[in-house]
Amino acid sequence: MRIRSKVKPLVAAIALATGGLAALSGYQPAAVAASSPAVTVTTPAMGLPDFTTLVQQNSDAVVNIVTIGKRETATIQGMPEGDGDNEDNEDNPLDELFKRFMDPRQFGDPRNFGHRFDEGAPQHGLASGFIISPDGYVITNHHVVAGASQIRVKLNDKREFDAKLVGSDKLSDVALLKIDAANLPTVTIGDAGSLKVGQWVFAIGAPFGLERTATKGIVSALGRSLPNDTYVPFIQTDVPINPGNSGGPLFDLSGKVVGINSQIFSRSGGYMGLSFAIPVNVAMDVAAQLKSSGHVTRGWLGIALQEVTQDLAQSFNLKDPKGALVAAVTEGSPAAKAGLRPGDVIVAYHDKPIDDSRDLPPLVGSTQPGKEVTLAVLREGKEKRFDVKVGELPGEDKGRLALGGDVENGDTRLNLVVADSTAADRKGRDNAEAGVLVRQVGPGIAAEAGVQPGDILVSIDGQKIKDVAHLRSLVRELPAGKPVPLLVRRDDATLYLALRLPAANQG
Repeated sequence: MRIRSKVKPLVAAIALATGGLAALSGYQPAAVAASSPAVTVTTPAMGLPDFTTLVQQNSDAVVNIVTIGKRETATIQGMPEGDGDNEDNEDNPLDELFKRFMDPRQFGDPRNFGHRFDEGAPQHGLASGFIISPDGYVITNHHVVAGASQIRVKLNDKREFDAKLVGSDKLSDVALLKIDAANLPTVTIGDAGSLKVGQWVFAIGAPFGLERTATKGIVSALGRSLPNDTYVPFIQTDVPINPGNSGGPLFDLSGKVVGINSQIFSRSGGYMGLSFAIPVNVAMDVAAQLKSSGHVTRGWLGIALQEVTQDLAQSFNLKDPKGALVAAVTEGSPAAKAGLRPGDVIVAYHDKPIDDSRDLPPLVGSTQPGKEVTLAVLREGKEKRFDVKVGELPGEDKGRLALGGDVENGDTRLNLVVADSTAADRKGRDNAEAGVLVRQVGPGIAAEAGVQPGDILVSIDGQKIKDVAHLRSLVRELPAGKPVPLLVRRDDATLYLALRLPAANQG
């Protein structure tokens, strides 16, 4: 399934809340480990891993999931185009390449591969999952079961069961199912936090409907943030994953599950060398909450984040391009109440260092609402500490941060045509206030910084822009040859651009 989204600042209102694995009824790690002993096998002659024992050990706990539901979308290369969550998501070219991959049941006929289904007609999909408790709890992906009117789970011994959807979480792409069975084989749950880039991993699933298929590869990267999926620090691998693998387990060489296969990077809909799995720690926390309450509780600060580039680091007088740059603060949010403001750079969250903007959302989301945490923040070159009482993310609508603030811009020195913004200019923008509207952008330093027609410029070098005349005066005072931060409102998002005014342009 193709995911589309506009590129927006990361929202730190997210990630996943903590929860005990033992909250799952019937799930006892020690007992599971005993029923599925962890075995690492290598061939003495070659020193390479031998997956035969590991696959035999775990195949019985991997299931096939068949869904029936109405899908009003087409398929490309055997993959649904969307699951109803792609509205307003047309602009990011990368989204075309990141796909979720539940396989339509028409895989048996090559003539149906890539053809459009009749809109509104019941569609059959095939995906994968795995059993986490002997009494029938099964984990798969949210996008596998979204919109399904019927879910059936098929075991390795060919028994089939109607499954009840216990709960499903869109933000993490995790779903928990329950089948009426007992004494089922289970997987052993591992620890994704112990993974290292370069280590062997393997998957078991049903690519293109070919059940009990095993594929192997290595971990190629950790902590990946994908378009529209900033809440999950994905495990990137080169394990061959294709439509039908969705929701299936990713194992390490001890035979323990370390992830759930969720997405691929593809131009065609098929495997092209990169696949992405949800860390099992994230999935089990979500599953525990789905079982206990039917929904997931997440921590929330109410800030939008942006990566600190080298130019932005210089513009904020930072020694290194590290930390999470606050691009916007939601009015009335926990961050606003604590005193955070745009331009702050968060370098530590409750004593845990923040090297990159993607490091913060999982930490925030896994914090229990109501807990007070301390943020280390760089402001105007000096470190300050803020105590913040973490709030609760009310719902998925908070995944899109409503931004408030001002606007900024440049003048003829920047080769821009600008005007004071009107109410009509701001119509349709969330909480947009007055500012300077960019009408045209000519070649020059503003264009090089990334300013676009339609942007509303909020501040420059920390100074809010009142109107066009004020902007001109601010530009005249800009330092020569040094990048300065330019805060821009674009659609419903705000972002910082690094603007460097050469000495020749100073007046």
